[in-house]
Amino acid sequence: MVQHLPVLLREVIEMFSLYEGCHYLDATFGGGGHTRALLERDPSSKVTVLDCDPEAYSRAVEMSKEYENRLTCYNLNFDRLEEIPEQKFDGIIFDLGVSSYQLDTAARGFSFHRKAPLDMRIDPRKSVTAAEFLKISTREELIEAVRDFGEEKQWRKVVDAILKARGNGAIKVTTELAEMVSKAINTGFGRGRKSQIHPATKTFQGIRIALNKELNKLKVSLPQAFKKLNSRGILIVISFHSLEDRIVKRYFNRMAGRPEHRGDSLPKQLRTSQATLLTTRPLRPSQKEKNNNIRSRSARLRALQKDYSPTPI
Repeated sequence: MVQHLPVLLREVIEMFSLYEGCHYLDATFGGGGHTRALLERDPSSKVTVLDCDPEAYSRAVEMSKEYENRLTCYNLNFDRLEEIPEQKFDGIIFDLGVSSYQLDTAARGFSFHRKAPLDMRIDPRKSVTAAEFLKISTREELIEAVRDFGEEKQWRKVVDAILKARGNGAIKVTTELAEMVSKAINTGFGRGRKSQIHPATKTFQGIRIALNKELNKLKVSLPQAFKKLNSRGILIVISFHSLEDRIVKRYFNRMAGRPEHRGDSLPKQLRTSQATLLTTRPLRPSQKEKNNNIRSRSARLRALQKDYSPTPI
């Protein structure tokens, strides 16, 4: 059975512990760890959850039976959260990336550690598979996936290897792609040389991000989430790589009336502050958490609180 360990759980619960009887939105239910902890901490709280993965949605529905009238579930991706009927929340959390369930279920094709069809779709009902993506994408699209989204320094070698392999139909299985990338990069991984990560890690990440349009969906969803926050409501985002974190950081800075990045020269008088940053730097997992859950090692948590706006009389 897959063991799901919610990342930065203590930090999330502490930030959401300002009030009792709150209504939260878990925009990425996944394994449900954050949702369960919020429901258990305060018996007067309620949680609405979203997940476009049918398996995760089924887990959410099953969990809702334990918390009568306190847990509401929607089978939607978070970029469609504006469609749900609930209008305001006291706290919203995004735990980005893929869950332990998705990674550890070989048939989903997210992991190169187990032989399986190269799928990688977060919502298996939509889009093409990763194998099809690699077969039909242009060189420019592959460069974007491997170089820009995967941040792979040796992207030319990887892209060339993918294009070369198209003719023999070799890119259909996770382990085949991983082996091909390893040979292209030629890092010596697994041959006595020390390395932090498998050489295919960044390429798999980039393909998954491109296939599921994860960054675009994050950009769309953050303003939707902020709009659904009550005054003094808290928005928390946990990201796992620099591209996600950059999007979150810049959006949070904009909402707080701060420069979005070093090159942002917009005059101060033209900025508007609608929120207060609760984290000027991202929170990272403790060494103890990283030891207990290796997948937490790259997690970064950012949070902001919507400014108080009194209801007009």
